[in-house]
Amino acid sequence: QVQLVESGGGLVQAGGSLRLSCAASGSIIFNIAAMDWYRQAPGKQRELVATINGGGSTNYPDSVKGRFTISRDNAKNTVYLQMNSLKPEDTAVYYCHHYWDSQSYWGQGTRVTVSS
Repeated sequence: QVQLVESGGGLVQAGGSLRLSCAASGSIIFNIAAMDWYRQAPGKQRELVATINGGGSTNYPDSVKGRFTISRDNAKNTVYLQMNSLKPEDTAVYYCHHYWDSQSYWGQGTRVTVSS
């Protein structure tokens, strides 16, 4: 089993920044684990916003590219999502995700609200 615990969400004004954290524990070899951040806005499907693989390569959709940065600290088994220039449309619950051995693991989510 893998446990993922997110933190760092909150209320921020448009143009502001937040940093989300996701601490991983359990049966995970974190330094080779690919980790993702997803988000789900009210009434919308969950969407992928950032991915980082074990080698540190990252990928983002166009909607957040240049504003969001995913990073990892293998010593702390933690992945981060730095979000800058936030927009009201970034309002969502953000989830940490890990896929391994045919299983998806999700955190409980952390809510981000961006006011205009």
